[in-house]
Amino acid sequence: MGFRPLHDRVLVRRVEADAKTAGGIIIPDTAKEKPQEGEVVAVGGGAKSEEGKVTPLDVKAGDKILFGKWSGTEVKIDGEDLIIMKESDILGIVG
Repeated sequence: MGFRPLHDRVLVRRVEADAKTAGGIIIPDTAKEKPQEGEVVAVGGGAKSEEGKVTPLDVKAGDKILFGKWSGTEVKIDGEDLIIMKESDILGIVG
């Protein structure tokens, strides 16, 4: 992939939600909410302070994360739907 996020931005691939409930009910696409879980694809170099010091990000490529429902900007890169968001939009790292 020929894309690298800048500064404190992160490129994320959504993890698809289950199409069935625990009870076995199949959820149609029209009723599904967008998943709020994803995998970090790429990270920027870090945020710069006013003094010029770079603070590295806490997440790295391959991390599974949770993010807010309205976080980031959806983009299509190499035919794949991805999200670019700031590290501050990430709620936490999963397991």
